[in-house]
Amino acid sequence: MKEKVLALLEQCDHALAIEEIDQALGHTKVEETRELIQVLQALCDDYTVYRSNKDKYLLMEKSHLLKGVLRANRKGFGFVEGGDPTRQDDDIYVSKENMNGAIHNDIVLVEITSKKGVDRKEGRILKIVHRDLKEVVGMVQYQHDQCFVIPDDAKLKIQIEVDKKNTMDAVDGHKVTVSLLGLISGTRYRGKITRILGHKNDPGVDILSIIYKYNIDTVFDDETMAQLDSIPMEVKEEEMVGRTDLRDQVIFTIDGDDTKDIDDAISIRKMENGNYELGVHIADVSYYVKENTPLDQEAMMRGTSVYLVDRVIPMLPHKLSNGICSLNPNVDRLAISCVMEIDGTGKVKDYDIFPSVIRSRIQMTYKKVNSILERNEVPSGYEPFVDDLKQMAELAKIIRKSKKERGYLDFDTDEAKIIVDEKCHPIEIKKRERGTGENLIEDFMIMANETVATHIFNMQLPFIYRVHEYPKEEKIREYLSFIGTLGYTFTGDLKNTHPKTIQRLLEFLKDKKEYKILSSLLLRNMQKAVYKPQNLGHYGLASPCYTHFTSPIRRYPDTTVHRLLRTYLFEHKLDPETIAHWEEKLNFVAENSSSRERASVNCEREVEDMKMAEYMEDHIGEEFEGMISSVMNFGMFVQLDNLVEGLVPIKDMDDFYHFDETTLSLKGERSKKVYRIGDRLLVRVKRASKEEQMIDFEIVKKIEE
Repeated sequence: MKEKVLALLEQCDHALAIEEIDQALGHTKVEETRELIQVLQALCDDYTVYRSNKDKYLLMEKSHLLKGVLRANRKGFGFVEGGDPTRQDDDIYVSKENMNGAIHNDIVLVEITSKKGVDRKEGRILKIVHRDLKEVVGMVQYQHDQCFVIPDDAKLKIQIEVDKKNTMDAVDGHKVTVSLLGLISGTRYRGKITRILGHKNDPGVDILSIIYKYNIDTVFDDETMAQLDSIPMEVKEEEMVGRTDLRDQVIFTIDGDDTKDIDDAISIRKMENGNYELGVHIADVSYYVKENTPLDQEAMMRGTSVYLVDRVIPMLPHKLSNGICSLNPNVDRLAISCVMEIDGTGKVKDYDIFPSVIRSRIQMTYKKVNSILERNEVPSGYEPFVDDLKQMAELAKIIRKSKKERGYLDFDTDEAKIIVDEKCHPIEIKKRERGTGENLIEDFMIMANETVATHIFNMQLPFIYRVHEYPKEEKIREYLSFIGTLGYTFTGDLKNTHPKTIQRLLEFLKDKKEYKILSSLLLRNMQKAVYKPQNLGHYGLASPCYTHFTSPIRRYPDTTVHRLLRTYLFEHKLDPETIAHWEEKLNFVAENSSSRERASVNCEREVEDMKMAEYMEDHIGEEFEGMISSVMNFGMFVQLDNLVEGLVPIKDMDDFYHFDETTLSLKGERSKKVYRIGDRLLVRVKRASKEEQMIDFEIVKKIEE
């Protein structure tokens, strides 16, 4: 009955009395009404359903209340995420005054009090529904022989006291993980130190603290490592049986300068009919990582490799990720190949997916490939492959044009590259370069992912998809209203927010001075891509059917896709038991993979924020140019040209400034100066703190353009 009640309330935008629900469900017996009352009470108890003062029922998400997770800010305010943490649609801003004792990661009930601006609803927390606080990363500090652990996360406003017997002999300045044993009172907890990470001044310990905060394992357990002994480090003749031998073909890889875990290799051939034969050859990880083995269980729980400024935390041990699974040059490697025939319009006319054995001819780098394709300069050793590369660039151009014609969205966002020294101290921050070679590989991988996904979807078999849902019309309308305050008027049919509408919007903004900021804001109004066992399409790629097949060394969903290809296509296991097994398992794989991906992304961002703040600590008093990226009632954020972002606090400005929530601007009371998103400023670094991951600027002058 629970599912029927929820389905009914989902369809209804107004509150219903018990009698109305009873009637709508076709109930005729007293027992059914009694059961309905019990179901509604349970749904109200877990805050899925809201009961009004007039005893009418409505889904919580459709009421003025929302149950969600509080993401606190170190400055005291926070945001409550809606029921689906992958979406930003329902995020509610909560001021410091309205937190009501809630702390970071609490599940809370929030009352929506107002809706303001392009990306902002406001509310106040009414109740803490659940607090799940078990382990914290922090620094040891002694006061009068009493050991305290100060949480690294400034958003976590708690005090942790540790008895002497539970300190593991940690000393002042040690970074540790501490298990919470219980609540003493208020926000005071009793704790037990479970791991000493090192001293706060030891190189790399700062990053290690963030890694453990997100429950990312840095070492593999003994059982997982023991399994490696049974895995050969070179391909044997008997392992090639039943595979298509492609070792005589010209196949090679293109990756970054320091890449060691090579998932994908490519090949190309111009066919007699004028079409292209594109081969995408992916490391056959699932051949070595068998289902339900220790290696597989470990990879599944990790979900993904994590790439940080000074290290990679792999999903698989290096013996696999950099060894037998990596498509290193001049050695035999097992692969799953997707070979596609593509015509001059970028359409796949035919394809084949099969197990193979390959031998990569050369490990190319993006820099050297770009020197050929962009400047016609051929590095030593690349001479035999120039024609293939130029043919690939020709095909990639066709594919990209085809993607754009169907509505592919290119937000053209920049990424920062942080260079650190041997002590993990940042010495340079610059924009990550992206050239023809990077785009070429992206286009080829997308084509292979779509081909594999479409094949299994058409077979109507259980599968895991990479999905990106349509944005809500309301969010796009709010965004258009916002850019209207900047003087930009875009007209388009928003009844059906097809990717082409957003594509036209991006093109409209392309020549605006604040395009990078506006593009980033628009991206924030999109849903987040996740993994699901249902095909819901990929909005950003304008793809009706998409998966992740091309990176099984570093993403568990890709490993799962390989395992399903082997099960369905190579071993032809299509019996009811196999189908039922995957129908049940893929729900967990999708949910866990999405969750671990979020943890990985958050970890990577936090490390970047910390290292950017540490970098700016060395530049206090120096001046930089930047652009206002967002405006809040407490100040404005300025993004420098090297992508470092800092705050200009309103209290440090030269006048009393009023925040205009409609135009997201600050207006000086006496000076009448106006600061808004997109304005360029010359700023001076006033404060920076690695520990607080905070950078404060002060305005030197506004740069008139």
